[in-house]
Amino acid sequence: MGDDAKMAVTRLYRGLAIGFALLAATIATIMLTDAALEDGTDVWDIARSVLIFLTTAWLAWGASLSLVGLMPRRRRAEPAMMMPQPRCIVLVPICNEDPVATFARIAAMDHSIQAAGVAADIAVLSDTRDEDAASGERNAFAHLLDETAGQGRIFYRRRQDNRGRKAGNIEDFIRNSGAAYELAVILDADSLMEGQAIRRMIAEMQADPDLGLLQTLPKITGATSVFGRAMQFSASFFSPVFARGLARLQGTTGPFWGHNAIIRTRAFAESCALPPLAGKPPFGGHILSHDYVEAALLARAGWSVRVDETIDGSYEEGPENILSFAKRDRRWCQGNLQHIRLLTAPGLRAWSRFVFVQGIFAYLVSLVWGLFLIASVAGAVFAPAPDYFPDTYQLFPVFPSDQTQQIIALGIGVVGLLVLPKLSILIESAMTRRAVGFGGSLKAAGSVLVELLLSSLLAPVMLMYQSRAVLQVLMGRDGGWPANQRGEGRLTIGQGIAAGFWITLFGAAALTATWWIAPGLLIWLLPVAVPMLLAPLLIALTSRVGISGLFQTPEEAAPSPVIRHYRAIHDRWTRDDNGPEDAIPVPPALGAIA
Repeated sequence: MGDDAKMAVTRLYRGLAIGFALLAATIATIMLTDAALEDGTDVWDIARSVLIFLTTAWLAWGASLSLVGLMPRRRRAEPAMMMPQPRCIVLVPICNEDPVATFARIAAMDHSIQAAGVAADIAVLSDTRDEDAASGERNAFAHLLDETAGQGRIFYRRRQDNRGRKAGNIEDFIRNSGAAYELAVILDADSLMEGQAIRRMIAEMQADPDLGLLQTLPKITGATSVFGRAMQFSASFFSPVFARGLARLQGTTGPFWGHNAIIRTRAFAESCALPPLAGKPPFGGHILSHDYVEAALLARAGWSVRVDETIDGSYEEGPENILSFAKRDRRWCQGNLQHIRLLTAPGLRAWSRFVFVQGIFAYLVSLVWGLFLIASVAGAVFAPAPDYFPDTYQLFPVFPSDQTQQIIALGIGVVGLLVLPKLSILIESAMTRRAVGFGGSLKAAGSVLVELLLSSLLAPVMLMYQSRAVLQVLMGRDGGWPANQRGEGRLTIGQGIAAGFWITLFGAAALTATWWIAPGLLIWLLPVAVPMLLAPLLIALTSRVGISGLFQTPEEAAPSPVIRHYRAIHDRWTRDDNGPEDAIPVPPALGAIA
């Protein structure tokens, strides 16, 4: 298929997705407006109509990704790696990470890379500031060289100037050493990749000289808690379909998620320098969500950026509890809202600007949902009492049948946009026998239903954390760049109360206020308010060890060789009296990068 034909197909998919989102939002707005017209329209009805249009459009847009991803696809042949191989390096930027786990992963990946016949160097790029932690990294690096015989192809560099954080760390390498390599695989400290996956990525880059960046879809591994295993299951079961839909919509203006991707170093060097934004954080300073900006800059320079969810062997770890997720999400929130200042940047592709808008609204939508609830209560308070309210007080007034039917239909429609995509993916997995890797169709169905219940319970809690993050950014509070606490897991009830009591208080206040001033809306508020009341319990209980038999994934049932090898090395190193936690002298010039 030629480039023009591919672009035409991409435009068709975009038109279908945008059209579906607008249609669903319009129908929801009309239904709500018709219900309001029963008693006349006021300013609160108009506000609710605007807010329900925005929220439904957002939900429908997410559903459209799955619908597009479920459409039939043509299998294309995997390109073969051409010889001679281009010079490639695997970059592992780290900052205050567990050195034993980090370097054990690198040892496993190096073994897999060598077994796959890939000629690739590895560079560990440290931004660690603590001297004791840096000493642990150097000791672990010496143990890594001994494990892999990697002298001359595995390197360690610790920056003295930490400007730009991770983006600056990668930029520093590209500026000083990037010319020695045609391609670079960018990972995170918790990333794992099979050598065959890297071989496939290199072949894709060789087959398309205009390809500046190729993003894989990493699967989550190693989760043990209810929260972590639910995320792990979703990433393996749902995400490939959503990612396929995303790939079809974005075409050659695809995403970059900052890791588990390969770049063409010349393209990156020419296009992706990121100067700090003028002013102070949170809207000024270093760009936090740099990955989407780098993808947009590559596209602006004429390079193709694609995501390929079919590349197997790409893994990462995920947060094990809600607090860990919320901490990471706070940084993403600030980074995405920074993109408001980039919407009018010169030369960007229209789709790149649209992607920025999506990322911004992904966080603002939490406030929009809250404003919708407030407008609904305010409308009930300030609207004149309708004739059909009984004279005697009732907790739940009886609405007219037409209005009740419209409100119920609207609720079903909103829930449908959240549930139907996942049920459609479940049906597709059974028809294609993909469900076998998830324990079979029945076990997969059970996991999907529990995941739906769990995500519904956690949604109001996550909405509160996201709303707080957005308000903090809008009020000018800089969240900084908190270190990832990988491996943190179980939380006590006390920790849950400390972290979630404010959510409980908010839910109780919302219920009390609604019962006092608009009791007719109380029943509609319960699905949101009850999980808020239970927030401390939900935070603590979902951090416990997962339910046996649920959320099985293919990666868990049959771990890939690189995962098995990493676990074996990590176990051996942590048991070894001469492991990397002991002081192993490292020559000053060992592993230096030119």
